[in-house]
Amino acid sequence: MNEPQGPTPTGTSRPYRSLAEALRAHRIPVENHEFIGAVVDAVGIISFIDRGRYIEALRREGAALHIGRTYINGFSEQEQILVGGRALPLIPSEGRAPYFYVDQPSALPSASVAARRTAGTRSARTRPAVKPASAPRARRATPPQERDYGVCDVCFMVRGAAGTCGCDD
Repeated sequence: MNEPQGPTPTGTSRPYRSLAEALRAHRIPVENHEFIGAVVDAVGIISFIDRGRYIEALRREGAALHIGRTYINGFSEQEQILVGGRALPLIPSEGRAPYFYVDQPSALPSASVAARRTAGTRSARTRPAVKPASAPRARRATPPQERDYGVCDVCFMVRGAAGTCGCDD
């Protein structure tokens, strides 16, 4: 959780009508929207408030969650958050002790793999058995060498490829 936690800048506390509105306003990556929605549904959020650097999600019971661009903070040690049938790994918060946080999919090192997996199931995807061999590359053409056609003895102009100059006309 590399994002700063701290006091809310004054004048930015305003409620959001929905989670989608809050996520758009904070420019949270789209690949995290489904994940955040699942977490919000699992813990029972009643409202969302703009707090400047994060979205404060007020719960029916327990501490409010802080939803940042890459994390969700505010879980207790005893909580077990299930998303997609898996319990999320809770990491101790450095800036908001005694709470714990989870990283969002875009903050994880394998975010691109996770994004590809959500695009379709394994059985729906088709892969070629062997990558087709690419055609051999053509050799890069070397720049043509300048040729010396000589200099006219009369007018001292450079001769052209045909061996003529301006005074031969």
